Amino acid sequence: MNYLSENNGNTLFPVFLKLHHLHTLLVGGGNVALEKLEALLRNAPLAKVTIVADEVRRPEIWDLVAQHPNVVLLERNFEMSDLENKDLVICATDNRALHEAIKLETEKRSLLTNVADTPDLCDFYLCSIVKRGDLKIGISTNGKSPTLAKRMREYLNETLPDTAEIQTLLNNLKAVRDKLGGDFDYKVQKLNEITASWLEEKI
Repeated sequence: MNYLSENNGNTLFPVFLKLHHLHTLLVGGGNVALEKLEALLRNAPLAKVTIVADEVRRPEIWDLVAQHPNVVLLERNFEMSDLENKDLVICATDNRALHEAIKLETEKRSLLTNVADTPDLCDFYLCSIVKRGDLKIGISTNGKSPTLAKRMREYLNETLPDTAEIQTLLNNLKAVRDKLGGDFDYKVQKLNEITASWLEEKI
């Protein structure tokens, strides 16, 4: 079997990271850097982030730094030593040469790297997110169309029930799961029956 067949489509492996356990480096201080920082902090308000930018062109970045004690901003030129003790790297400048140099170094250090708008330099992509309480849905187009991912996010935001209803369902499902006897397969079967009836009510 050819596991790399084009018919397999998107072969990215989705994960949800506990960013408060990791240290993220964000390089850049403009519009794209602001977008990445907002995405990080919206999903993980306690994320530990160090920002390095030769110039902060968006004052909103300073505002976010002031609101999040785990975020540090260094307004100066990037240095390779900034990569020390980091777990993730996000490059968000308009300097392709700098991005390529950083990527070469992060490969040597085995650091996962995202380079904005440059899929060929990325180890991972940031996906569009739909959030309802503890429910979080990530949407990926394999780096081909962030615009479509955003449109899908808007569609799901309009279609899904509100946060209170989703969170109540999740809490109730956890309570039922905790009380269920039997083996794993039995628990899965019962929870499938409960969620199926809930979906039928929504359709």
